[in-house]
Amino acid sequence: MSDKEKDLGDKAKDALDDAKEAAKEAAEKASEKASDIKEDAKEAFEDAKEAASEFAEDAKESAKEFADSAKETFNNATGDNKKILAGILAIVLGGFGIHKFILGYTKEGIIMLVITLIISVISCGILAGLMWIIGLIEGIIYLTKSDEEFFNTYQVGKKPWF
Repeated sequence: MSDKEKDLGDKAKDALDDAKEAAKEAAEKASEKASDIKEDAKEAFEDAKEAASEFAEDAKESAKEFADSAKETFNNATGDNKKILAGILAIVLGGFGIHKFILGYTKEGIIMLVITLIISVISCGILAGLMWIIGLIEGIIYLTKSDEEFFNTYQVGKKPWF
């Protein structure tokens, strides 16, 4: 072989060695970058996981607050409001004053009951219808009021008659 060919072969060999070295360095850099990216991805995943957990806790708390608010509204509308029960009892058993007892008007309930019994005994039941008419009127009044108006008038305002 000639010196030129040897020199060309040495150059090719050096170029090949340089290429291998460059490839090795590129692979190491790529590996480092991949490790960095992997680490960044882990951190991003942990951050996302933490944010999702916080969001879930906030959603749970909001749902609980909504449920409590709905329960309170329902209790205000129905639990303490005895409009329908008092109205039907006033129409059906109005002479005995049962609807007064339901609304917490014990004194007025006893008055209606005693008057109905006394009038029934004295008049043999003929005049007892007067207290039944009062009960009927009160029942109709109860049932025709709005829930809020009934609650405010008869349960908050404690208006015992009509």
